[in-house]
Amino acid sequence: MLCAILTLFPEALRPYLEESILGIAQARGKLEVELVDFRDFTSDRHRSVDDRPYGGGPGMVLMPQPIFDAVEATERKHGAFHKILLCPRGRTFAQAKARELAEKPRLLFLCGRYEGFDERIRQGMEWDEISVGNYVLAGGELPALTVLEATARLLPGVLGCEQSAEQESFENGLLDHPQYTRPREFRGMTVPDVLISGDHGAVAQWRREHQQDLTSEHPSSRPSPEQP
Repeated sequence: MLCAILTLFPEALRPYLEESILGIAQARGKLEVELVDFRDFTSDRHRSVDDRPYGGGPGMVLMPQPIFDAVEATERKHGAFHKILLCPRGRTFAQAKARELAEKPRLLFLCGRYEGFDERIRQGMEWDEISVGNYVLAGGELPALTVLEATARLLPGVLGCEQSAEQESFENGLLDHPQYTRPREFRGMTVPDVLISGDHGAVAQWRREHQQDLTSEHPSSRPSPEQP
């Protein structure tokens, strides 16, 4: 998968992209990430990417010209991308969406800043609009990393064990079951006997029951299919 991230702060993204799952995905040749600073596509000596909104109001709005030029240059270089606009209007990101995106050969993320985008950026290009939740961030860089990491870890060959991605929260409509490791006892808390019984059927049943119980107890975290 080839991913292009359009941002005003490429150096803020680079360290995270080089670590953990995203770093592994790139090292294994499963993911290629290109950081595109759309300030490089400005046409004035001040390298301006924003201006005051028509009609008045606080803050600044990203202008269309640098972003159009950056997207078009990136697509001339690599071919068409599935373009993702990270914004409050988008559908809330979910695991089902990550699986959908993992099937795309090329993804382009546009990270906003300031008070938002000139509306013609939406009108003039086809976007898949995604939100990571009902709260406000300074820009789209963290959402882009969130969506990319959730997607990249589903690419074949990225995780050490393919079953890891299949047996997690949000994959089967249930939260994941509790997990335990060594030591068997820690500060008076012990591992459930069934997990060290060697009875694989009993272990599977215990895990299913706890998945169901946890999902019922935490309705706000209940996995749900992506809304149409």
